[in-house]
Amino acid sequence: MTITTKIRPLQESDNHSLGAIIQQVLEEFNANKPGTAYFDKNLYELHSAFNIPNAAYWIAEADGRVVGGAGIFPVPGLPPAHCELVKLYLLPEARGLGLGKQLIAQCLQSAGTLGYSHVYLETMPELKQAIPLYEKMGFSYLPAPLGAAVHFGCSIWMIKAI
Repeated sequence: MTITTKIRPLQESDNHSLGAIIQQVLEEFNANKPGTAYFDKNLYELHSAFNIPNAAYWIAEADGRVVGGAGIFPVPGLPPAHCELVKLYLLPEARGLGLGKQLIAQCLQSAGTLGYSHVYLETMPELKQAIPLYEKMGFSYLPAPLGAAVHFGCSIWMIKAI
């Protein structure tokens, strides 16, 4: 059976399903702890959070259903022309379809269009399935976080020049 996939911009109507997906994935990997996106105050209001200059968020759909997403955000404290790749999450049934790669590619393209020179990310060892994807997409490791890290539960920091 063929699954139809699509990457599209975040809409306000996606808020609830996306917040639930993020929490479900973090629970799946036992990463639902303080200092992670699980407890972000705007988790169910991501459309508003990303509806600012120099930010973008993309939704992954499979057969017309929201199955994940990823975005870029101008996190305060990062060096000039740097943004952060944030909130990349996919439901288990959406993994292996190439959606993670498509989401990252779309985020990198958006970052370049918005004038960023580097994309930074923070992740954690529990999200071990994502780390090889970041490596494959050209991200390299940093010894410490850039700027003021928002998610103190993250211990892996990576960057990519675009």
